[in-house]
Amino acid sequence: MTLNQVKTALEHLETLAFQLPNGELVPSHFHVTEIGKIAKHFIDCGGTVRNETVVNFQLWNANDYDHRLHPEKLVHIIQLSEKALGIEDWEVEVEYQGETIQKFGLDFDGTRFLLTTKQTDCLAKDKCGIPAPASKPKIKLSELQSSSCCEPGSGCC
Repeated sequence: MTLNQVKTALEHLETLAFQLPNGELVPSHFHVTEIGKIAKHFIDCGGTVRNETVVNFQLWNANDYDHRLHPEKLVHIIQLSEKALGIEDWEVEVEYQGETIQKFGLDFDGTRFLLTTKQTDCLAKDKCGIPAPASKPKIKLSELQSSSCCEPGSGCC
């Protein structure tokens, strides 16, 4: 989800809610303690130099129950960060405290923001000799209809 998509979603909300991948909600008294621009300049294992820039939201679960963050306040914080940091319409990632600081992608279901899992990956599989995932063999419908695959002795199990 890009920053502009977040701002559009915020325009239609009365309250803010973030849901973790396991279905639990981030406590409603959370704070967005940081909005930042994270630029990553790196070289992958195949020797390709890469650049990646994301917008980072850090959510913090405070024991401050009297200052719940409202959508219009978050829009204001986003606007300040855009001006001060030169933030553009990049993908948004979210940091949240679990057993350690966890990073999530972000999606929206129409009423709440969904923290989505992120995975590591090899960006140079072709150069590293990592084979492409094997595709499942395709079976023609006529082969299924003509075979007796689930009869004793058919070899199906």
